[in-house]
Amino acid sequence: MTQLTQTAPAPYYTRIAPTTGWIALNLKEVWAYRELLYFLAWRDVKVRYRQTVLGAAWAVLVPFLTMVVFNVLFGVLMGANGKPTIEGVPYTLSTFAAMVPWMMFAFVVTQSSNSLVANRNMITKVYFPRLIAPLAPVLSALVDFLSAFAVLGAMIVAYHFTADFKFVPSWRLLLLPAFVLLASLTALGISMWLSALNALYRDVKYALPFLVQILMFASPVVYPAAKVLRANIPQWAKVLYGLNPMVSVLEGFRWALFGTNDVSLPIVGLSSLMVLVMLLGGMFYFRRTERLFADLA
Repeated sequence: MTQLTQTAPAPYYTRIAPTTGWIALNLKEVWAYRELLYFLAWRDVKVRYRQTVLGAAWAVLVPFLTMVVFNVLFGVLMGANGKPTIEGVPYTLSTFAAMVPWMMFAFVVTQSSNSLVANRNMITKVYFPRLIAPLAPVLSALVDFLSAFAVLGAMIVAYHFTADFKFVPSWRLLLLPAFVLLASLTALGISMWLSALNALYRDVKYALPFLVQILMFASPVVYPAAKVLRANIPQWAKVLYGLNPMVSVLEGFRWALFGTNDVSLPIVGLSSLMVLVMLLGGMFYFRRTERLFADLA
């Protein structure tokens, strides 16, 4: 008679270990959570100017008053005819046209870099693609940008009828959205690196205002890029200056609005390539360190 024996099943183990190597960006998941992205962006717009007297007018006052300060400063130091402006364009318009996209860029970098820390309650309690946190300020910044751009349009019309300056619209205006997109991607690429680093090292929060200020003077905001590219400085310094993506963005704005000839297509192409590399690198680094955010943010 055959005796049947029953053996115990082999133990089954589930091992949880951190992912090694490259991690997929999984942008499809970000798209699936797009309603949360819109909610965070709209929340930021509503909360930003709460309990303020001037409200959304600050989106226009900050770049406008900054332009006024530099207008007075260069007027005192260099005289009315010595201001660093584009030929044939009043210094007020030249500076404010660059100040509008620059303020959008600076806002996105500042807010996105602190987005993980600012949303740490959500990160530690609810799952959602962490890429949404630094993405939301990009959308909310467009509201301030449109307000400031409307004021810029009004200033151009006023100068057209009251000063020795004639605005001639051209097909170049159609390329303005491309430069807005380039500025947004540049800010997002930088923010991906800084937001991940800020979650790990709080030093980033204290160094960020200084870095943004330095980058402003390293970009043609209050002066045209031609002043640097035609200066008597080493060629390598000019190449390094041209690699700054915001050089292409700001000069591209002036080129589209005023028809200047200071935009170099090779520099624009190289800047766009650098933005792409910086953005993809930042997103992969963000995803690689994402597993630490809940513990450290």
